[in-house]
Amino acid sequence: MFAARAIETPDKPDFYRELAGQLEALLAGESDVIANAANTAALIYHSLADINWAGFYFLRNNELVLGPFQGKPACVRIAVGQGVCGAAVVRREPVLVEDVLAFSGHIACDSASRSELVVPLIAEGNIIGVLDLDSPLTSRFDMQDQLGVQELTNIYLAACGRF
Repeated sequence: MFAARAIETPDKPDFYRELAGQLEALLAGESDVIANAANTAALIYHSLADINWAGFYFLRNNELVLGPFQGKPACVRIAVGQGVCGAAVVRREPVLVEDVLAFSGHIACDSASRSELVVPLIAEGNIIGVLDLDSPLTSRFDMQDQLGVQELTNIYLAACGRF
């Protein structure tokens, strides 16, 4: 049985290395896309300080559809190109927003959110969805968070195998 451990380090690269190891252990032997997304969202939500939402949106018929998440109820469908999540799909790269109120077209599923980090899930060259993290603090996420979360998405994708 997997048991998450508190990560006690102020060093972000060390924090994400430890979190990546925990995620690998959590997902080991399981390839189900939904089960792995649920556990990934839960581990991130309970491990990262100062976030109020962590979850997945999966690409279905040119729109992002809500997947497993932790936090308040969320927008169910987001058009590609709309909001931070839709922008990450169009750009095919992570989008880090220090202040969502300054992001043109931001979709406020939770009015308490102030910063956001969205990492696209790319498998076999195709975008299958995004991992979305929100925080009630402006400038909560930085490049170290982005790199760490990108590694977490790589672990998720590897565990799931083919899409």
